[in-house]
Amino acid sequence: MENTRGSLFMVLAMAAFAIEDMFLKAAATHMPVGIALALFGLGGSAVFIALTKRHDEQIIHPELFTKPIMLRAAAEITGRLFFTLAITLTPLSSASAILQATPLVVVLGAALLFGEQVGWRRWMAILIGFVGVLMIIRPGVDSFNPASILAVISVLGFAGRDLATRAAPPVFSNRQLGVYGFLVLIPTGLALHLYSGEGFYTSGMGLMQIIGTVIFGVIAYNALTVAMRTGDVSVVTPFRYTRLLFALVLAVLVFDETPDLITLAGGAIVVISGVYTLLCSRSKSRAASTKVLSNAR
Repeated sequence: MENTRGSLFMVLAMAAFAIEDMFLKAAATHMPVGIALALFGLGGSAVFIALTKRHDEQIIHPELFTKPIMLRAAAEITGRLFFTLAITLTPLSSASAILQATPLVVVLGAALLFGEQVGWRRWMAILIGFVGVLMIIRPGVDSFNPASILAVISVLGFAGRDLATRAAPPVFSNRQLGVYGFLVLIPTGLALHLYSGEGFYTSGMGLMQIIGTVIFGVIAYNALTVAMRTGDVSVVTPFRYTRLLFALVLAVLVFDETPDLITLAGGAIVVISGVYTLLCSRSKSRAASTKVLSNAR
């Protein structure tokens, strides 16, 4: 029952993230990208500040300026900034497909940084997953869009954020981490706007879309938190890949995109590689548990 509940919340989170991306991409047509990102950060941080205060938690925690939290902030900036640029400059479908490689990079980072054991099967899955990414961006061919590299950089940022979150002091609640994650987007967006040299302009429709971005971003973040705290992680986590399905549907219906077969095939390879990696992790955990029980007997 707990696994079913956790899986449903993970699907809800991924649907909300896809809708958040849709609203942000649409808002960027009514205002500069930097302003859209800053307003998104402002709205999201305001909501999480309210939630943090409601639970009588500190906004400025004494351990805020520790190395893991600073690294997490830098990774959050990288992931959010470059993925926002990616979905505004490239099709939502291809950027979302590339994003599915994040769990593979997390496994790679855990092996390199935390010394986690990764067997040859998972190494092969990671390698095949990266081949899927290359199929989507297609470097060296006429259809290559240099802006697709932005999505690849965002994957590195989001993977770094997940790894830094793991290393963060356990005294921080998810609400506090949410505050910090959204707050850093405000100066990031403003810096991007100043760098672009664009004038300030917006519209009522753009502001409404930013509100939609904030609402679904908060829903996604909270649903993801519930999902990861309910049921077995190895059961719940594979449902992360439903985000690609939702993104493809929105890309076709809202933005009239028509992803080609190579993009779809590359996305499928990335997803299958990621799911296989998670299943291998699950099998390894079960084997370890069985060995412990056998030794205990």
